Amino acid sequence: MRIYSHTIFDLIGMQYIPTTNDSPPTTQKGGSAVARLKDKYKGDIVSAMMSKFGYNNIMQVPKLEKVVLNMGLGEAIQNSKIIDAAVNDIMIIAGQKPVVTKAKKSIAAFKLRAGMSIGAKVTLRGERMYEFVDKLFNVALPRVRDFRGISPKSFDGRGNYSMGIKEQLIFPEIEYDKIDKVRGMDIIFVTTARTDEEARELLRLMGMPFRAA
Repeated sequence: MRIYSHTIFDLIGMQYIPTTNDSPPTTQKGGSAVARLKDKYKGDIVSAMMSKFGYNNIMQVPKLEKVVLNMGLGEAIQNSKIIDAAVNDIMIIAGQKPVVTKAKKSIAAFKLRAGMSIGAKVTLRGERMYEFVDKLFNVALPRVRDFRGISPKSFDGRGNYSMGIKEQLIFPEIEYDKIDKVRGMDIIFVTTARTDEEARELLRLMGMPFRAA
């Protein structure tokens, strides 16, 4: 059994057991709650990165700048109510209200007009970003059926990483009986790393479960 803050997660039976207070993990520091992953970054990850890459200044150490969740909703062309359901799902998962993305131009073949709502996205920074990443790595991804890790190759050459998930149900906040449809989403990790190697090591130290090469 793994205890994750106020959450009990059975890795063997792949069963999520919620408790009375299922809040993101935090540590107390100076009387205020600090995201556990942020605390780990400052305490352990920075020194490990400096040791491996030989940075001369702590300001050279790469950091996670933002995380973007994006959900494309092409079917919203036929049913605009789908947008409301997707916005609600992302808001529950991220803890922040997403923005609705609009089509920039019309495409007659797809019956798409400029200005139509075709998706939703949210950008997380700061404490909320660290809390989401911690939850994704330690609770959500292990709930994926037959999970064997994620690809270590999905970097863009500039230190940013993109991944996709097939269903929002891996997040414990989402209740199966209350969703209208299973949807996937893209998650983009934007770092300040100059190379993919540095970004890969940063994310690995943060707990990203990369698949063995």
